[in-house]
Amino acid sequence: MNSPMIYEVRKPSQMEPNKKYPALFLFHGIGSNEQDMLSIVDGLEDHFYIFSVRGHLSQPPGYAYFTIQGYGKPHREVFDHGINQLQNFIDYAVEQYQVDNNHLYLLGFSQGAIVSMTLGLALGNKIKGIVALSGYIPDFVKEDYNIKPVEQLSLFISHGKFDNILPYEWGVESKKFFNSIHAQSTFKTYSEGHTVSLENKQDFTNWLLGDLAED
Repeated sequence: MNSPMIYEVRKPSQMEPNKKYPALFLFHGIGSNEQDMLSIVDGLEDHFYIFSVRGHLSQPPGYAYFTIQGYGKPHREVFDHGINQLQNFIDYAVEQYQVDNNHLYLLGFSQGAIVSMTLGLALGNKIKGIVALSGYIPDFVKEDYNIKPVEQLSLFISHGKFDNILPYEWGVESKKFFNSIHAQSTFKTYSEGHTVSLENKQDFTNWLLGDLAED
């Protein structure tokens, strides 16, 4: 089976032949690439298979998972195709690697956070946890998607108070929406712009390891 996406993989540092491991899927921001996200998850390869997935669309100087027709409004057809491709990639990774299907985590920044939260809604409890850094949920996803049960899904949602790319209020709305459908969400605010601070990195790392340790 060929991969539907280009990606980088980091395998757990100490692997046993017949054991399956939690997986962490990384999704970058617009104009970035799969290498960019690896730097913010240093050390987590001790606990996870890490798959950093390149967007399939060219967006110089890097790539994207979808295109945008207006402020906060992705092109629906392009967006739906991208989400379908990412679902196929998750299935591919589970099939091809020693991945524990019950411990799938998604982590994304900006456009990567948007696709992460959308995948969480589309796949529901198939996903164990999501780290969504500075993103939002498109209106058509909330209104038109077949949203699966998410009562076993946990989220770490964060947003900078001074984000001038995607407004802070959009992060607040994401938390409210997930709460309204009975997902378990943690919301963190930082005195930052559209970026991932060291404090944010430390907080989501602790959250991921804490969520993993609960089972």
